[in-house]
Formats: sequence, C-alpha cells, structure tokens
Amino acid sequence: MEDKALLAAVSVFALLVVLSKLKSLLVTKPKLNLPPGPWTLPVIGSLHHLVTSPNFYRAMRRLAQKHGPVMMLRLGEIPMLVASSPEAAMEVMKTHDIIFADRYRNPTINALAFDGDEITFAPYGERWRQLRKICTLELLSTARVQSLGHIREDEVARFMENIAASAGAGAAVDVTKMISRFINDTIVRESVGNRSKYQDEFIDAMHTALHQTSGLAVADLFPSSRLMRFLDTAPRKVLACRKRMERIVEQVIEEKKEAMDRGDDGQAVAAHDGFLNVLLRLQKERSTPIPVTNDIIVKLVFDMVGAGTDTSSTMLNWCMTELVRSPAVMAKAQAEVRKVFKGKSAITEDDLKGLSYLKLVMKEALRLRTPGPLLVPRLCRETCKVMGYDIPKGTVVFTNVWAICRDPKYWDDPEEFKPERFENSHLDYKGTCYEFLPFGAGRRICPGINLGVANVELALASLIYHFDWKLPAGMKPEDIDVMEVPGLVARKKTSLILHPVTRIHPVNA
Repeated sequence: MEDKALLAAVSVFALLVVLSKLKSLLVTKPKLNLPPGPWTLPVIGSLHHLVTSPNFYRAMRRLAQKHGPVMMLRLGEIPMLVASSPEAAMEVMKTHDIIFADRYRNPTINALAFDGDEITFAPYGERWRQLRKICTLELLSTARVQSLGHIREDEVARFMENIAASAGAGAAVDVTKMISRFINDTIVRESVGNRSKYQDEFIDAMHTALHQTSGLAVADLFPSSRLMRFLDTAPRKVLACRKRMERIVEQVIEEKKEAMDRGDDGQAVAAHDGFLNVLLRLQKERSTPIPVTNDIIVKLVFDMVGAGTDTSSTMLNWCMTELVRSPAVMAKAQAEVRKVFKGKSAITEDDLKGLSYLKLVMKEALRLRTPGPLLVPRLCRETCKVMGYDIPKGTVVFTNVWAICRDPKYWDDPEEFKPERFENSHLDYKGTCYEFLPFGAGRRICPGINLGVANVELALASLIYHFDWKLPAGMKPEDIDVMEVPGLVARKKTSLILHPVTRIHPVNA
C-alpha cells in the first residue's frame, strides 16, 4: 500500500511539472517594445559596431543617427540603453531618476570602487544618501570650496613661476604635463591639507587603474563567466592599484592623526583646512547620522582625489587647446583679463568676479570637449518606459552627452568653438538644462561641480593673463591634434606643446 501511495504521489507530481511546462510554453508572454538598435551577432552582440571607432561615444552617435535617440545595444551579456537626446536624458535623469539611481559596476570598476562601498559607485540607498550628505555639506559646499581658495592661489602662483622660468629660457613647454602636475598638487592639498610625499605613487597607481577601466575588458562583457574572469587580468591589475592607493591613504591618515595629537596641526580644525581634517573632526565629534570610521575616511578621500584629478586636468587642457586653436577668442579673453586685473603681478579668486567672457570660454570648452562624454553609467532598477519604449530591469544606461552637445538640432555650428553662443543664454551646467549636461543631473549629478570649476578658473585666467602662447615653428592653429585617447574618456591624445612669452611677470618670477 505504501509503495502504491508513493508511486501515486510521484505520478501526480510529475504530471503537475509537465502541465506547468506546457502552460509556460502555451501562454504567450507579453512582448516588450524594446528600443531599436543595430543588428547583433551571437555572443558579442553589438560590439562589432563600436570597435569601428577608437572612441565609443563617437560610434554611439553614428549609430544613434540611424536608429534614434533611444537605442538598445548588447555588449556580450550586457543589455545597454544609449540616450542621445535632451528628451531621453530628461526621462532617465528626471522623470525616472529614482528608477535609474543605481550605478552600474562591471568587474573592473568593482575592483576599483571597493565593491561599491564608496560614494561614486555605491548603490542608491540610505548609506549612499548619508555619505553624499557629508560630502555636499561638509566637503563640497560653496563655502567649503571658497575656504580652500588660498590653496588654489598658492598652487597657481607656483605654476606660473615654473612657466615663467621656462619662458625666460626660451624653451617650449609641455602644457598638458604641467597642467596635470598642477591639478594633482592642488587636489592633494585640498584633500589632505598639504603636499604628500606619497602623492606621486598614488597618482601613478590611479592613472594605471583608470587606464584599465577606460575600455571594455573581456571580464566586463561576460561577468557571469568564471573562465573569462580568470583569463582577464584587468580586474586584478585594478585591484592591485586600488590596494596601493588604499595603503597610501591609510598611511596619510595615520600620520595626520599623529601630527594632530602632537599639536603640529593645532588643537582645532580651521575652516580652511583640507577634507581630511574635516573628516577627522567629524569622526571625533560623532555628530553625523552614520559614524565616520577610518574606513569611510579612506574611501571618501580616495573618491575626492580620484574623481577630481583627471576631469579637472582634462578640462583645463582642452580650454587651453581650444584657445590656441582660436586666435580671435584668445585675443578677446586676454583683453578681458588684462583689463580687469590691471597689471597685477598676482591675481586672487576675488579678482575673478570681474570676468564674464572667460566663463563663456569654460562653458564652451565643456560643451565641445566634455571630459566625461558618456557620464558614469546608471542601472535600471525596475522595468519602465523611456520615450515610449520598454526598458527591462538590469539594463545599463549610458547618456551620450558628447553627442547631445554636438547635435545641430540644439546648437548652431556645433563643431565650432564659439563662446559667444552662451551670451544672454539661460544654459548652465548645474543639471537643469538637458542639452548641456557635462556633470550629469538628478540624484547622481556630480557633487564636485563647484570644486572642479574653481580648480580650473583661476589657473586658466592666470595662464592667459601672464603669458602669450606661441606654436612651435611652422605649425598653424588648425594643425593642433584634437583627437581623444581611445576608450570611454575624452582626454586629449597628444600633449599640447607651446612656447610661453611672459607679458606680465608673476610674483617671484
């Protein structure tokens, strides 16, 4: 009897399984109305369409011109939405901002971003909100950025003295390299309060890691494959770089704490001290909603330095490149700064208030040479509709601001460098004008806009105030190479080499 009962139970279970399978086959699932996209190949998906250009954002624009401003690609296993119009960008970053509030982390990025346990790539949630609040109120507020003006003024003065020394010797200078060094020194001082003996090692590790993350590694295309993760060395190289940087920041924190205990830094943290001192004060006061542990301090300082150096140096380098390529614009900008500063041997951030055209130059450089052409990718948290199309949960979202900022539908002569286009214009980069989003918009807008602009503005004004800039013999403005490095970022591929001619001597030069 027991055997018959068991057999009957097994038979019933088997019948239920068969019926369930038949039901799933017979019931038609709703067909999603996915965005259009180019034809795909097995395994690699749409990858062959992107490798036709060294810069993915250029290839994406070409594809979007054919398939539309909302386009679906598939890179290996990864479904990807590309938004290439202001309207599509608005739906992603405003209408459905909460749905797209997560960041996408592939295995290589994950290795750099502490598995999403910092702020840039952290998943949306209470911990991210509290860390973001600490950054925006305590580290990156307008008042805090202004309080660090003395650091920027010191570093700009040092930068100008170095250029003046080269100008006196009649030598050409690698402007790109000098800009990079200046930005690195400035951000390290803003972050930890002083130059660090470890900063060259830190910057070297950071640049190595960023180089690895700027493209698409095999492990990033097939994250579910253990074999691909084993064969691809990129995530392991990035992890090794991150651990180097992590150890350096930990060492700097320990040395800073010891100095404060000895009284070398004073008993109180002054309003103009760097981010690290502020974080150590918050840790001591225990006044934040979440404890500011050493681990959090390491990750926030890591983000401050990592996020600020590459973007600011790229922006300043492109500003100088476009000014030299446009002699009429350079002459107009120089006339303004030399009129406003009236022969001063050193200028301060307070002096910048009298400038207007220089701010237009910076806006136009951000439009034409956006440092982050695809922004930081977002992740769809639940299925939704964008521009009438179904976007499945788990889709990675890129916003091609490079393409949007060059769309003739929204910009006259979009390939031309014309700062005057921003005169009497409401367009700004604070995240409300969706045809101009160099820093993004919504919950995930870059929190360091004020700091990034401040790190560029005084330096740019000083470069064109103190010096005239001549091209190497036989070279014309139109001969300057403006190609970007391959990958997802938009750094200038070749260095900008110029001859400085001192017109107004900087202090101590």
